[in-house]
Amino acid sequence: MAEGEEAPSSPSSWEKDLADALEEGGCDLETVRNIIQGRQLPADLRAKVWKIALNVVGKGDSLASWDGSLDLPEQSIIHKDCQELIDQLSVPEEEKSVLFLDIESVITFYCKSRNVKYSSCLGWIHLLRPLVHLRLPRSDLYNCFYAIMNKFIPRDCFMKGRPFHLFRLLLQYHEPELCSFLDTKKMTPDSYALNWLGSLFSYYCSAEVTQAIWDGYLQQADPFFIYFLMLIILVNAKDVILAQESDKEGIIKFLETSPANLNLEDIEDLFSLAQYYCSKTPASFRKDNHSLFGSSLLGLKDDDTDLSQALCLAVSVSEILQANQQQGEGVRFFVVDCRPAEQYNAGHLSTAFHLDSDLMLQNPSEFAQSVKSLLEAQKQSIESGSIAGGEHLCFMGSGREEEDMYMNMVLAHFLQKNKEYVSIAKGGFMALQQHLADINVEGPENGYGHWIASTSGSRSSINSSVDGDSPNGSGDGKGVKSLVNKMTVALKTKSVNVKEKVISFIENTSTPVDRHVSSSDRVGRPYRGVKPVFSIGDEEEYDTDEIDSSSMSDDDRKEVVNIQTWINKPDVKYNFPCNEVKENGHMFPSHLLVTATHMYCLREIPSRKGLAYIQSRQALNSVVKITSKKKHPELITFKYGNSNTSGIEILAVERYLIPNAGDATKAIKQQIMKVLDALES
Repeated sequence: MAEGEEAPSSPSSWEKDLADALEEGGCDLETVRNIIQGRQLPADLRAKVWKIALNVVGKGDSLASWDGSLDLPEQSIIHKDCQELIDQLSVPEEEKSVLFLDIESVITFYCKSRNVKYSSCLGWIHLLRPLVHLRLPRSDLYNCFYAIMNKFIPRDCFMKGRPFHLFRLLLQYHEPELCSFLDTKKMTPDSYALNWLGSLFSYYCSAEVTQAIWDGYLQQADPFFIYFLMLIILVNAKDVILAQESDKEGIIKFLETSPANLNLEDIEDLFSLAQYYCSKTPASFRKDNHSLFGSSLLGLKDDDTDLSQALCLAVSVSEILQANQQQGEGVRFFVVDCRPAEQYNAGHLSTAFHLDSDLMLQNPSEFAQSVKSLLEAQKQSIESGSIAGGEHLCFMGSGREEEDMYMNMVLAHFLQKNKEYVSIAKGGFMALQQHLADINVEGPENGYGHWIASTSGSRSSINSSVDGDSPNGSGDGKGVKSLVNKMTVALKTKSVNVKEKVISFIENTSTPVDRHVSSSDRVGRPYRGVKPVFSIGDEEEYDTDEIDSSSMSDDDRKEVVNIQTWINKPDVKYNFPCNEVKENGHMFPSHLLVTATHMYCLREIPSRKGLAYIQSRQALNSVVKITSKKKHPELITFKYGNSNTSGIEILAVERYLIPNAGDATKAIKQQIMKVLDALES
């Protein structure tokens, strides 16, 4: 290799170096990568390199103690799929029977040892095809297949599985316009990328292209890299996708088969672009989802975050702090603190820009101006090389779900504008406080003490920024830790107190009268002896027992109606133009129509003027509570459910931004009372 440093190595010389290193034995993946340096792998050395990359060199024969019984209930399906694979291979006739038995044995033993039921849709046959081309002994074939399944195929790789929700967040982060287009068409990643991820592209790509992709992917030793390869395939097809006028099925078919267009000469560019997008992605993308890959035991430790409900990619507070301290290339964040002014003033990340999310509802024109100032500040901070500068926007809330609903609206605003590199600080400011407390446990001199600031502009410890009456302003570890603990207890106590308070009406009306009905009458009516459940009052600040009504509506959302025709129906008593507000902050222009017995939400269809979807249809006697925010009385929450001897069961929650909300709630309340009166009599 010393000669190679003086003159560039010819292809034959590096191939000889690789062959020699592999022949000597004890060669690790790092050595192999240093020799290959991204070049195309020689076919005769591929098997040895893949075994090193999969860490199966020297592994024993797992099938040695197996009795060879091919007796699974689904054995006939396994047999048929294996035969189809053999028929597709260019294998001498005399070798087919042995190879066929090896493949069927590998699948059968894997199912038995892992207690998995085989199905053709799992795509294992396509995973085995590149390995079969290597002509491995049965023991190596099984070990390589097992390693790929364990290390590179994500858990829950099926329709609506977690890996595809994660891919959508990655797509949204880098290509929000494309993501929005696919969302509008209701084309989720699992509808077109199931076989990309489940077969590592071998389902559609030719044998040569698949081998080249696997050469690079296995050497990366990073299971998440497949996400960036998938992303590049979509990015390359972006212009074609956005120009598509065909139906949903046609676009899905185009997307699904797009990897088949890859040629060998495309692979180098594919990996280079994937590396670039990878470098522009927060590390939290991997760290927070690492349990997607690996043994099933790790999966049990995964958090319960529902990625399907995530508004955007989440970034850990530790990454935010570390990213803006490092020099050079990499992800740097421009942090936007969306908490109310009084919370921001009490203490905030010193590099954060304040955008009061309340302005979006209270003063839209001032909010629009603040957004312009934000983007200008971001631009200037990047140009000046400020520590606060970064092209990646990260929004920070309080960390309390109810308070952060307004921040979610702001976030949704940026996403709807197709702003790239948008993320949310996981856990909000509370998580930041906790993190700073944790890293300062051993002492305050860790270099992080200056991160929390107050509106005075002076540096302050986390103690003084959170609790001005703290007797210990020195910022010692124990004081910080106990302060955070006290805050947590205080918040929990406040939550309990709020939940126990008596709800007062929006109007100055008397308290509801107890209503007793038959115990067999369950829909939204109280049992004898159970306190009335319908009330109108201020929304409980920390109430979290809410259910998204998107799955609870008893009407077909797909039904399209003429808005004016419905408003003019003789049974419609009231019509209130409004905005439906989803949990993630998205708002949709809508109409609330109230009849004698029901309340309908008609969501306007932007592309079809005058038409709307029937978004929900709720019986008035199922309304158990109507609440509003003190700070935003025009934001009204309707809760629907049942009451029984054990209490109230909330079945659905809907929120609406209603101009003149007082008139609307008064009219709806009166209609509900009429329904309950009629039921009593």
